[in-house]
Parts: sequence; structure tokens; C-alpha cells
Amino acid sequence: MSKTRLKLGFREARKITRKFAKTFYLASLLLPAAKKNASYCVYAICRLSDETVDGSKIGRPQEELEQLRQKIALAYSPAPLDDPLLEAFRQTLNDYALPQEYFDELLKGMQMDLEQKRFADFDALYTYCYRVAGVVGLIMLKIFGSNSQAAADYAVKLGVAMQLTNILRDIREDLCRGRIYLPQAELEKFNISEQQLSAGSVNQEFKQLMRFQISRACRYYTEGLTGIKLVQGRSSRLVILAMAENYRQILEQIQKNNFDVFTKRAQVSLIAKLFRIGKILAEGKYR
Repeated sequence: MSKTRLKLGFREARKITRKFAKTFYLASLLLPAAKKNASYCVYAICRLSDETVDGSKIGRPQEELEQLRQKIALAYSPAPLDDPLLEAFRQTLNDYALPQEYFDELLKGMQMDLEQKRFADFDALYTYCYRVAGVVGLIMLKIFGSNSQAAADYAVKLGVAMQLTNILRDIREDLCRGRIYLPQAELEKFNISEQQLSAGSVNQEFKQLMRFQISRACRYYTEGLTGIKLVQGRSSRLVILAMAENYRQILEQIQKNNFDVFTKRAQVSLIAKLFRIGKILAEGKYR
């Protein structure tokens, strides 16, 4: 393995992260170099998974997902690699002993995106959230470091919280792709039809539904963050707090937008993110 090729791989991973994960990239700058590079590699692979499902270059996402599955399997094998990004990914896998089953679960989640456009209830949605985000929390926990099994449960909760946030922010975009991630049972409970969602109707029933969804996501954030003390290293704890708090601001923005996720995308400005990080530093809860 060439050091030059390895550097190229980590550089590519950083470029992908900086372009597509601005909140995570900002928080990651607080990490030591090794953990930072490892985090970028994991994100780059996760991003390839997302692109396979939502932005297939050849219009055959199932085929591309299989190609990604083969690339991940290759990275876990002793076979030679000719892709700098995969070389950097393999280095990360070895350095942090990342279990292959985590990525198997992630790929199962991507498969669900291709096959499942509706979710009957929250239990079904939770399975999806665990696979596409909860296991990412487990992977990052390996990189950040913790000797506590209990920390894994908290890491999953934070991953699920962030995915629930994505779902609420992206309702309009998902509708355009023919997907509804809001549980069908809960749409029925709040008397909301798919036609109303497609029409972008922000009536009282929809607002009540969104309050319910936001409240649940916030519970996952709160429960997940109670495990912060189990993570090794102040910088790692700081990054986790920064990510969670900046992501939670998306939920606050949805409420400020009066729950209109159809004509207004809930976004958090760079200044707001920096302010939140400064507040975390001042309060010292990561110590």
C-alpha cells in the first residue's frame, strides 16, 4: 500500500464529506487527525450508499448497490485494491476494528429504500432508521472510542434521532421520489391522507402530527446524549454534542417555519452552528 495513494484516498474522503455533510464536517474539525480521517472515510462510503439509491448515475440503482456491496466486501478482504478511497477505507476498517456486519446492516437499509416506499408503523420505521443511521452511530462509536456496551445503545439512539430529523426535513423531497417515511398508522391517527401530503397542506392536523414527530425525535436526542460520558476523549464528546445540537436545530427551524416543510426547507446557518458550538464550549458539558 502506497502512502501517496493512501493520502489521496483520505483526501477524496475529506472532499466528499466537506461537500455533502457540512454540519458533520464542521464538527469533525475538532477531532484529532486520525479520527478525523477515519470519520471522513466512513462518511464517504455512506454517501456512496445514498447516491446509489437517490442519485443512480446509470438508472439501475439495484445494480449499483450490488457494486457497492462488492466494494465493501473487497475492502474487508486481503485482495489488492486499485482505488485510493477503498485503500483509505480498508485502513480505517483495520485501525478501528469495524465489524463488517455494521456495513451489512447499512446495505440492508439501502435495499429497503429501493423496495419499501411506505412504513406501516413506527416499529417498521425504526428498523429502517437503525439500519441507515443507528449502525452509523455504532461505527462512529468505534472510532471515537468507548469500552462500555451501554454506550452502544446511546449511539444508536442518537443515530435514530438524526434520521428522524432527516425524515421530517425531507418530507417534500421524499414525496417527489414516491416515498413516505411518516408511519401510515400515525398519518391515520392524525387524519392525514397521502393526497393532503402531496398537496402540501399545512393544516392543524398536520401541525399536530409534526409536533408529535418532533417530540419523539427530541426524546431520542435527550436519551442518546445521556451516554456522552461513556465516550473516551474530550474532543470526541465535543464533536458528538456539536453534531447532536446542530442537528436538533433543524427541528427548531421546522417549528419556526410553522411546520411548513413543503415550501421552506429547514436549514441552519453557519453562524447559528458556530454559535451553538461556542455555547457547548462555554458550558463545558463535554468535559
